[in-house]
Order: sequence, then C-alpha cells, then structure tokens
Amino acid sequence: MLEDIDDNALDEVARVACGGDDYPVYRRGGELPKLLQQAGWDNVARYNNEPRRAWLTNQLRARRHVPGAIDAFVCRLADRREYVHRNEPLAAAEVTQLLNTILATEGFEIAHSQGRPIIRPYKPPTDQEQQTPDVILHVAMADLVRDADLATVLESRLNEARICDRNGAYASAVIMLGSLLEGVLLDAVKARMSGSEKPPERWTLHDLIETAHREKWIQADVRGFAGKLREYRNLVHPNAQVKIGHAPDRDTVSMCWPVINAALNDLAATAT
Repeated sequence: MLEDIDDNALDEVARVACGGDDYPVYRRGGELPKLLQQAGWDNVARYNNEPRRAWLTNQLRARRHVPGAIDAFVCRLADRREYVHRNEPLAAAEVTQLLNTILATEGFEIAHSQGRPIIRPYKPPTDQEQQTPDVILHVAMADLVRDADLATVLESRLNEARICDRNGAYASAVIMLGSLLEGVLLDAVKARMSGSEKPPERWTLHDLIETAHREKWIQADVRGFAGKLREYRNLVHPNAQVKIGHAPDRDTVSMCWPVINAALNDLAATAT
C-alpha cells in the first residue's frame, strides 16, 4: 500500500526509526540493517557510517517500488516484538502513534489484528471514539503527577489504552487503564501522606481506592466504579478471565473511560 508514499513522509518514517531527541527509541547506525532484516528484507546493504537517517532513507527509497517492502518495515516498527529486548513495553504504542500521524496524510494508518500490526486505509474515528476518552477529562498528567518521569509513563499508558480501544484490543485497554489508575493513586498517596510507613510495593489497587475515598480525594461514585475497573484490571491474569467467564468488549471499555476521567479530575480538584 505504501509504495507511493511521499518522499517527505518516508523521511519522517526514517526519523522515527532512528530515534533520538524526543523520539521513543534510539537506534545506532549499526542496528539499522538488522531492523530491515527483521522486516523481512533480503540482501540488506551494510551500514556505511553516513548519517543514520540519510542512510535509512536511501534504503527505503531504493525499495519503495518493491510491493510490500515499505509496509513490512513500518509494521515492524510498530510491532511489540521489536521492543521486548529493549525493555521498552510502551515504545510500540508511542511509535504507532507517531507513525499514524505521518501516515494519515497519505491516507493510511496502522491497526492491530490478532496482536500484529497491519496497514489499512485511514478510518476517521467515529463520533463515539472521538468522545469516549476525552469528553470529561480536564487535567493533563504532567499537572497531576509530581514525578515527571512517572507522568510521562502514565501519559504513554493513556495513549496506549486509546490505541488498544480503537483497534479492538479491549482487554489490553482495560488493563492499561487499571495500571494507570494505580500509578496515579500511588503517586497521590506518596505526595499527600508523607507520614505513611507503608512501603509503595505493599499498596494494592483496592487499598489505594479506599484510601483515596476516605481522604476525600475521590468521590463516592468514582470509588464504586473504580472497584469494578480493579476487577477488570486483574484480567492481566488469564485465569481471572476464565473465572468471570467473559472477555471485556467495547461496552466494558466505554464504562471504564469515565471512571478514569472522573478519578483524574477529582484528584486534580483536591490537590493542594
């Protein structure tokens, strides 16, 4: 599909792949031929020590008319398997978001089917998808979470949850939202209860929800629905899904978004 992608767009794809600056993953020049091989390319040229992005852009342009070559490369960039050895579990979601910004101008996007990236014609979000995550969210993560590094991680999880939701990975979306809630509440406990002797690793999500409600950081309605989100978050354990007898669907995720939004809004409103 991407054989006719614009030269500037192709250069931006190479920029994402090389990384550095504000991009999620930095790749050394010597790593780039392996990346192309992982995308299924044969007879990949050796890296010749020229500037990384220029070298990679030239490789992409040289094969842009080979059917499927650019598609395979872009899909590899968005593939979670590419980041396992880097211990960067959120990188695939961040890279996918960056690539989709580039591809949208070309009329394409990355989606995920059975856990693997695919290229498809761009599909504008439906009205429901546009409204679900953000309709009542009034606070930025960086304004709510005191630890800048943690705020970046949690913002990435919020973005990954959106990507999972949009592409039908509903269990993954719910798990991301549950972990996001846990991270935000734990940061609130550490910031607002400095005298607590309980170490961070001993706090469960249930403890955090109950404490946040008792301290009047979140309202009763958020507490009640957050408990249900906690149950779904536990689906990270496959046996938990077997036990409840069903898998999350779009309706499940649609119920979870307002919980997250309301919890974040409540925490922001009660911050001192």
